[in-house]
Amino acid sequence: MTGLILEGGTFRPIFSAGVMDALLDYDLMFPYCIGVSAGAADGFSYISRQKGRNLEILLKYRNDKRYIGAGNLLKCRSLFGVEFVFEEIPNHLIPFDLETFMAYDGQYLVAVTNAATGESEYLNGQEVDETNAMVKATCALPFYFPPIEVNGQFYYDGGICDPIPVKKALSDGCERLLIVLTRPQGYVKECTASVKLAARFLRRKYPKLAPKLLERHHVYNESVKLCEQLEQEGRAVVLRPEDDAIIDSFEKNLANIQRSYTRGYEQCSRRIAEIQRLLA
Repeated sequence: MTGLILEGGTFRPIFSAGVMDALLDYDLMFPYCIGVSAGAADGFSYISRQKGRNLEILLKYRNDKRYIGAGNLLKCRSLFGVEFVFEEIPNHLIPFDLETFMAYDGQYLVAVTNAATGESEYLNGQEVDETNAMVKATCALPFYFPPIEVNGQFYYDGGICDPIPVKKALSDGCERLLIVLTRPQGYVKECTASVKLAARFLRRKYPKLAPKLLERHHVYNESVKLCEQLEQEGRAVVLRPEDDAIIDSFEKNLANIQRSYTRGYEQCSRRIAEIQRLLA
């Protein structure tokens, strides 16, 4: 089996959206897909075969205060307008094609982090509903989101414990992988002051989650090494932004967002023969 892995990163996965739109143009659908955070959110439009939808949302709403802005803190306890982003847009403004998504005959997993246990869980994307609770959950980065309840459990961003779920894909039987990263080659994650502050903030209510935040940079760097090892062994194709495709997690410049998307599309197109061989 061949799998598609999608890293998160707030607005950085617009690069991945370009990759996925190129896959759609070549009519390449993976039988197994797994995503984290915004990578998972963007992956829904790939499974529903809605080319250009992720780019349209960002270009139209990135600088809309209903989408992201300090005014949302009072209403949503989040910089993001949670209901606007995850309900109003997909249900009304730029509709998500749920019917096509549900007709997908593969497996789509959404990585989340259980706030109480501090462990990764992987939700079945095809159990999504109109509230998009699981999509909210995988994007719920501490400080920027409150924890999100799904099936009676509270969850945070899937990238806390498993930022690049390559081990999960391998354990589920994937022998070959297309891995779409959102950081450039050579990037090494560090434990920042903001992460330490978030861990201290969460320690009282979620004591098992706080240590995972402090360990996250080690997990991330080890996961990148595994991706590169699989690529060297010929078992994976790794795509990641280069040069002017690199953007900030909270990128505001729409031209930069458009360019990152375009570079993702172009890079995937250049390497399409390798990707086709993965699926052969």
